[in-house]
Amino acid sequence: MSELTPVLTARWGMPDSWRLETYRRDGGYQALAKALTMEPSALVDEIKASGLRGRGGAGFPAGMKWSFLPKPDGGPRYLVVNADESEPGTCKDVPLMMADPHLLVEGIAITAYAIGCDHAFVYLRGEVVHAYRRLMGAVEEAKAAGLLGQDILGSGWGLELTVHAGAGAYICGEETALLESLEGKRGQPRLKPPFPAVAGLYARPTVVNNVETIASVPGIVARGVEWFTAMGTERSKGHGIFSLSGHVTRPGQYEAPFGITLRELLTMAGGIRAGHELKFWTPGGSSTPLFTAEHLDVPLDYEQVAAAGSMLGTRAIQIFDDTTCVVRATARWMEFYAHESCGKCTPCREGTMWLWGTVLAIQEGRGKPEDLDILADIPASIVGKAFCPLGDGAPSALTSSMRYFRSEYEDHIHLGGCPFDPAASILLEEVAL
Repeated sequence: MSELTPVLTARWGMPDSWRLETYRRDGGYQALAKALTMEPSALVDEIKASGLRGRGGAGFPAGMKWSFLPKPDGGPRYLVVNADESEPGTCKDVPLMMADPHLLVEGIAITAYAIGCDHAFVYLRGEVVHAYRRLMGAVEEAKAAGLLGQDILGSGWGLELTVHAGAGAYICGEETALLESLEGKRGQPRLKPPFPAVAGLYARPTVVNNVETIASVPGIVARGVEWFTAMGTERSKGHGIFSLSGHVTRPGQYEAPFGITLRELLTMAGGIRAGHELKFWTPGGSSTPLFTAEHLDVPLDYEQVAAAGSMLGTRAIQIFDDTTCVVRATARWMEFYAHESCGKCTPCREGTMWLWGTVLAIQEGRGKPEDLDILADIPASIVGKAFCPLGDGAPSALTSSMRYFRSEYEDHIHLGGCPFDPAASILLEEVAL
């Protein structure tokens, strides 16, 4: 596969792609006009029929999530777009908001109409000031054109859209911690149930979806369910953005149908950087178990990646070649999770610190053989026992790296240093002789 027809990224290369004029010239907001002629329940059914799954990592069917909202009771209900892109390696939502913010705005308007919402929110990281300003500009343009606000396109229905900048915390990517932060509280996960669909923002029914999920809605409404389901695999329908970073010739965003393989993506990206070979990679960011070169032909959809022992996640594909020390890479990831743990529950708060400290000791040559037993034992005390999915995902890179590269950990301990250090490499050769 060498050529693909872009959908979400179709306007990224256009001059002034973020402007309303550019978007409307390319057919923008026609899907909203069509949606406003439909019954809201029909829109929900259409998204359910499309098989659109959440693009934020979990892959939960979007239409089904919308249908979980209870029947209207006269009170408000909310749509919250999760733009808190914080997973290491994930870099698709920010460029989407930068290059084509009106696609997201239109998707928000359609979704809000479908679920009976008249106030929607976008929650993004405060550090991405450029994306915040770009999205705010799109909201202002849409309001001035009658595409947001009161009586949208003469339909009698209105929508307010608030763009909120958070203080920057990985935990706020978890939907209930996001809602806590949006309400002005400390960003920590809530106990579930109740789920956000029943008691979310301000204890009202709330739908929380990722940026890419909502941005996929206008295409489905405009082109139809059959168009969308013709792409992808049986249970992972449609298209998505795959983020390739690291030791690849042309890193970037590659939009493709689900079921494409890393081998095909690497072909489009120019392959691994010259003179080197693939060593390991993450299929869905650092909270997903690592893959190696033997997984190059695993179809990248939710089911087949899971069957191969990992998770598709956010499709944040980090590429590492044969020059990379897997212990050092893992230590960096463990430092991230220890730093970003919100501290609410003991397994994650204490466990991530132990993982980081133990892997760091091995990396720096202070490791002992018994440390490998500790690293094998601690994840069992975190996974399934933490308050939220951060704890479940934190040890993934560690446990998988030890499964595929245990000898590299043993070499660090045996040598008292990293075998990728030139001096240590010479020592390793002498020991082997």
